Amino acid sequence: MATSESDQKLMGVLCYLWILWLIPLLTEHKNDPYIKFHINQGIVLSIVSVIVGILSWIPVIGWLLGIGVFVLTVLGIINAVQLQEKPLPLIGGIQIYK
Repeated sequence: MATSESDQKLMGVLCYLWILWLIPLLTEHKNDPYIKFHINQGIVLSIVSVIVGILSWIPVIGWLLGIGVFVLTVLGIINAVQLQEKPLPLIGGIQIYK
């Protein structure tokens, strides 16, 4: 099944909204290489956000890391809407889901 451009954008954006990457992962969209790329990026970003959440008790460092996760989320959403497969800075090279 060919995925339409609007479906690709929607599924790509969902991948960056914390655990909502499960939606494309559990549907037939997971077979699309574009969406598979963004699922991986979303999983990595979710893991990083959990780690940052744990570290957030450290006053200034935790807050800065939280802002960093927010920036990565926005960058991922922008890439998904523009139908680009650009890895996120710092964490984009990590492969969890292939």
